[in-house]
Amino acid sequence: MLQLSHSISNLPFQYPFTTSKGTKDCQKSIVVELTWGPGIKAYGEAPAIDYYNVTVEQMQADLESKRKFIESFSFMDPKRFWHFLHHLFPANPFLVSALDMAGWDLYGKMKRKSLSDLWNCNANSSVQTDYTIGIDTIDMMLNKIEQHPAPIYKIKVGTADDLEKIVQIRKRTNSVIRIDANAAWSFDQALVNLPILNQLHIELIEQPLSKDNFDGTAALRKLTEIPIIADESCVGFSDIEKCKDAFTGINIKLTKCSGITPALEMIKKAKQLGLTIMLGCMNESTIGTAALGHLSPMVDYLDADGPLLLSNDIATGIQYDNFKLTNSQEAGLGIRINSFPISI
Repeated sequence: MLQLSHSISNLPFQYPFTTSKGTKDCQKSIVVELTWGPGIKAYGEAPAIDYYNVTVEQMQADLESKRKFIESFSFMDPKRFWHFLHHLFPANPFLVSALDMAGWDLYGKMKRKSLSDLWNCNANSSVQTDYTIGIDTIDMMLNKIEQHPAPIYKIKVGTADDLEKIVQIRKRTNSVIRIDANAAWSFDQALVNLPILNQLHIELIEQPLSKDNFDGTAALRKLTEIPIIADESCVGFSDIEKCKDAFTGINIKLTKCSGITPALEMIKKAKQLGLTIMLGCMNESTIGTAALGHLSPMVDYLDADGPLLLSNDIATGIQYDNFKLTNSQEAGLGIRINSFPISI
C-alpha cells in the first residue's frame, strides 16, 4: 500500500531570473514522496509557474482531497499509475507530473534498475545542456557569461534592445547561442531580427511568436535556416501534430505535458514526424532534473540547467560533466533527498 507525503521547497536563484513573462527571485515547488512496502521511498517534483496558473497551494489542496484514492492504488506499473492520476487530476498536469515522476522512481527501485536501464538507453547523455542567461542589462548579461563559462548559452529575449544584446554577447563568446523569446516577439519584430540572427550563427530560436500564431511561425520558418522550436505552442501530445508544419522541433517539459509517461510517447511521435526534440526545464531542483537526465539520450537538445541557476538544492545524484548531465547508477531516479519534509 502506498503512503503519500508532500512538502514545499523555495529555492533562491543565484541571480534574479527574468524572462518576457516576468522576474522571480526563487523557485517554489512541491515535492512528493511515495513510500511503498518495506520502506522504499520515491520522489517527484513540480514547480509553481505563474503563467500556467499553477501554485503549490493548489497542488497541495488537490493532493489532500484525493489522498485516500492515491494511497489505496495498487501500484504495479508507472504507466497504469499515470492513467489513474490523469483521470484523478484532469486539470492539474503539474501535480500529475510530480506523482508520475515519483511513480517511475518507485518502479525503478522496485526493479532495482535506473530509469535509463529500464528504457535501454545510455545512462550518460551525449547531449550538452545549455546555461540560461535571463533578461537583464547588457553589462549584467555579459557578467553572467564571464562568471559562468559554458559551451552553450540560452539567451532570454523579449525587449526592444534584443538585437543589441545578442550582438554584444556574440562579440564576447564563441559558444553556441540559442534564443528563447517565450512568445514575446511580433511577426514584424521577428522579420527584422532574423537576418541579423542568421549572421550571428544562432543555433535555434525557441517560440518567437505567440503560441497560437502557427501561420506566422510557418512563414518565418521559410525565411531562415535557423531551427524554430515550439515551447508554449506544444504543451502535450495532442499539440505535436499542429506543430509539425510551423516548427522544426518541439520542447518537451515534464511538468506541462504531465510527466515522464506522456513525454516518452511525445518523443516517439516527434521522431515519427521528423521533428527535432528539446527537453526543457522549469528551474527544477536535482529531483526534476534527474528525470531529464535519464531521458536526454533520446533527444537532440537539452535545457536542464535548473540546479546550475539555483543557490541551494534539496537533493544529490546528478553531475554536470562538461555540461553533459550524468546520473547516479542507483535505482530509479538515482537521487538522494537531503531531508524530508523539506524546509527551505
